[in-house]
This record gives sequence, C-alpha cells and structure tokens, in this order.
Amino acid sequence: MHSSKKKSFTASSQAVKNPHQSTSILPRTQKSNHMATNIITSEDLEQFKWEFLELIKEHIDKRLGKVAPVSEERQWLKSNQVQRMLGISPGTLQTLRINGTIPYTKVGGIIFYDKKDIQKIMETNMRNSMR
Repeated sequence: MHSSKKKSFTASSQAVKNPHQSTSILPRTQKSNHMATNIITSEDLEQFKWEFLELIKEHIDKRLGKVAPVSEERQWLKSNQVQRMLGISPGTLQTLRINGTIPYTKVGGIIFYDKKDIQKIMETNMRNSMR
C-alpha cells in the first residue's frame, strides 16, 4: 500500500514539474492541428536579406533627399523583381530562361538578370508601337 502512494505522488510531482504538459484524455494522434507547413531555405533567407537591406537603403536615401545615382554600372535584378516587372509567374520566367529569351547569371544559387537586358527584351517585343 505504501508503494501505491509513492507512485501517485510521483505522478503528481511530474505534473508540477512540467506545467505545459497536456492533460487531455484524447490520444495524441487525434489531437493534431492541421497547419500548413512552409519550408524556408537558406537561399530564401539570403534573398530576403538583400531585398530588405535594399529597401532600407532606399528609404534612408529618400529621407535624406538623395537621388539614386545614374551610373553606367550594370544593375542586377533578382527573379522576383523581374517577375513583378514583367507581370509573370516563376514558371514563365524559368521557361524564358530555358529557351534563351532572357539571359541570366547564377551566383551561389541565386539567379540575376541585367536590367538593361530585360528592358531591351520589352522594347523588342513591343506591339502596336508608333515607331
């Protein structure tokens, strides 16, 4: 009889030690939250970091009244920027890369496009222009 009291004391002391432990009577398999899972890769984080830093820089420059310098250096765009610029999906952009319509360069898993190339492609494919 003494041993049963000790067991019940141990069980109650475990509940005190771990207050976050579920006390539900449902089995664990029935108690699941069906939440969607998104996987974020290191490439996604790297891309986010550079885009975020660029936005911060633009914001600071705007606050200081600085105008972005016009230079002859290449201006590189990332895939999501090109997608927004052209109003296309990631799959369409991939198709344009594969068939050679859009030139690109890949560095460390991140794909870059020269802004001038994109603008040239847009001008070349312009329809019903007054040229």
